[in-house]
Amino acid sequence: MKRDAPLVTGYALACVILFVLLWITGYQIDAVVRAGFIPARLGAELIVPPGTLVPFVLTPLTSAFLHGGVLHIAFNMVVLLFIGRQLEAPLGARAMAVLLVAGAYGGALAQYLADPASAVPMIGASGAISALIAVFALIFSRSQAPAIGPIPGHWVRALWLAAAWIGVQILLGFAGGAGFGAIAIWAHVGGFLAGLFLARPLLRWRFGAR
Repeated sequence: MKRDAPLVTGYALACVILFVLLWITGYQIDAVVRAGFIPARLGAELIVPPGTLVPFVLTPLTSAFLHGGVLHIAFNMVVLLFIGRQLEAPLGARAMAVLLVAGAYGGALAQYLADPASAVPMIGASGAISALIAVFALIFSRSQAPAIGPIPGHWVRALWLAAAWIGVQILLGFAGGAGFGAIAIWAHVGGFLAGLFLARPLLRWRFGAR
């Protein structure tokens, strides 16, 4: 039996409890506006209803606790618990925390670079989860890639994974319609890339391996 994963489980519980509380109180939309990641807020103040906005630099984190509907949070939490519980045992809670935060910020950065003028709030744990998926794929994949010139085999495999993930996200975006629908595909891409870059450093941090 796998050891319990308190950090991942705690994160999932926090997301669910917050979702239920906001749904009961009717503050979902207000929370999305005030704590969601809005690219256009960088360097500009948007016109919003009176009240307090979460500082822009913190919104990649706060947005990762917010979800837009039952299907949105249900899908994210299932993936988070399935993959996160398997990763936390080998990586440890501290490395997992770094990975989740990096995924959230990597996803927000990619979404900003894709559309810096967007005033549409981005919410959801998808960026953080994408970072977990990247590390999961690298650790548990049995396939090995040969080196290409000076590029080591482990980086070749990471690049193939990145290309495949980006391709899937772009296809999902086109399937969602013009403007890539309501799916923040670049947040998925950014979180995944953050996970790929952090996988080996986090493993070295955890085990002292080269």
